[in-house]
Amino acid sequence: MKSFALLGCIFFTLATYSQQAATYLDSLQQFRNHYIETHEVVKAPNRQYLQFYTIDPAYRLQAKLERLSSSHWFSMNTSGKVKQAFRKYGKLTFTLLGKPLQLFVYQSQDLMRSKEYANYLFVPFTDSSSGLESYSGGRYMDFMVSDIKGSLLEIDFNKAYNPYCAYSTGYSCPIPPNENDLAVAIQAGEKNYAFKRQ
Repeated sequence: MKSFALLGCIFFTLATYSQQAATYLDSLQQFRNHYIETHEVVKAPNRQYLQFYTIDPAYRLQAKLERLSSSHWFSMNTSGKVKQAFRKYGKLTFTLLGKPLQLFVYQSQDLMRSKEYANYLFVPFTDSSSGLESYSGGRYMDFMVSDIKGSLLEIDFNKAYNPYCAYSTGYSCPIPPNENDLAVAIQAGEKNYAFKRQ
């Protein structure tokens, strides 16, 4: 009798996990569809050239956040002539693909003056896929301070996206600092833009 009860628990757990996984994949697909449909730089019909890795739940993880409250403002290089003022908000540590990794989280001085984006957090990064399968100038992830739960922040590389500079000239896109170069290939999120200019 106990074995049947145990099997019932296992099947229930597997069914719940399967349902959660399906819900997660659905939510990511909706996120991606919305990203494509509302892209501010790439207009239809060129949106067909936006490319993405297959959604992989392994790239969704909990990272430990160490707050860096005494960080000073610095000028982050951009793809244009104008640098942008940022400061380090914190350091993320996590394990991915069997490797211990870290990323710094930044705050924009300009955006902090805005009521809407005062709590915006910015994570630009490069990785071993940069310049090959993904954009050479790196990719971005966005968060809000409210996304931090205790000392943890959920990061999902499936949501990593390209800066505007990946599609067109004339933008001043922040260039990920060397300290945010990951020594692994992040095969998740957005790939290189496939449209070839004539």
